[in-house]
Amino acid sequence: MARPFAEISFTPNVHTAQERYGSRTQMSRFQSSGEDDFTGLTEAEVSFIQARDGFYQATVSETGWPYVQFRGGPAGFLKVFDEKTIGYADFRGNRQYLSVGNINGNDRVAMILMDYANRRRLKILARAEILHNEDAPEILESLQLPDYRARVERAVVLHIEATDWNCPQHITPRFTEADIADAVAPLRDRLSFLETRLAELEG
Repeated sequence: MARPFAEISFTPNVHTAQERYGSRTQMSRFQSSGEDDFTGLTEAEVSFIQARDGFYQATVSETGWPYVQFRGGPAGFLKVFDEKTIGYADFRGNRQYLSVGNINGNDRVAMILMDYANRRRLKILARAEILHNEDAPEILESLQLPDYRARVERAVVLHIEATDWNCPQHITPRFTEADIADAVAPLRDRLSFLETRLAELEG
């Protein structure tokens, strides 16, 4: 879905930069590819989103300053409602409410979802909607995570306008504790087996 993303993000100033640095022809092809409108998340995007345990979200204040915040939680806390809508429970944090305040004034958000281990990155442009329990209790209920000890203050529902998979260049692989545990599990099993055999031989 390259075209909707490019139509939103390739502003006149971006065109000028592309011309100066020699990528405008290539980006023009990128901009003219794909559908005219965002038609919905693909199966690959849905599975990628559902597997994330965090993402970066950018908002803009009324003074024009951007603000980027990391939102994290258990894998799957970012929910897919349908092919054009995702959402997450907004847990209580440091109570600055910068993202919430910015969204109240300008609902446009940009998100970057990272898979460092596999060097993959998904960009999402969306319009955010903040919902409280009195507004939509069923939405808040659907976003609850009973096994995660964090207070849910509100829901953030994101109406997607464009997505774009970014190239893996310059992404340094990083691995979570769970990734490492999975990788060394066969070694642990083998070690346990050898220790058992050694004990049997010594006995």
